[in-house]
Amino acid sequence: MSKTATKTAEFTENAEFPTFDASKATDQFRAFAEKGVEQSKEAYAKLKTGAEEAQKALETTFETARTAGGDLSLKTIATLRGNAEAGFAHLEALVGAKSLSELFELQTAFLRQRFEIAVEQAKDFQAVSTKAAEDVTKPFKDVFQKTLKDLKVA
Repeated sequence: MSKTATKTAEFTENAEFPTFDASKATDQFRAFAEKGVEQSKEAYAKLKTGAEEAQKALETTFETARTAGGDLSLKTIATLRGNAEAGFAHLEALVGAKSLSELFELQTAFLRQRFEIAVEQAKDFQAVSTKAAEDVTKPFKDVFQKTLKDLKVA
């Protein structure tokens, strides 16, 4: 035999080819599948918890919005009523005026007073609206912050 043929024969006799062990592959596949199922369960639990928290926040938001809307409506009605009463009282005073100068005086005082009251009413409405907006957004803000905190932990 030639030198090359001898070396090839020796190599073939001494070489060991890896064998495929099906039990090891099955065990590895099973472990991989179990890990995937466990991760899916954890993700589902987090998603479910997040959805429940979002639903509670939404319910709270709607209830708060309804309450704030009612408060704002009552405030508006009270303001309109006060303005109407002031207007009728002013009209009565104008009818009772004895001179043109008294009429102008009453009108000027009324307009000044109405302007000051309008400024106060605007401030009151702004405060009520700001509080309502904060109250309505608070549940979602809390859920959002909790979610961010949970994501940072994970």
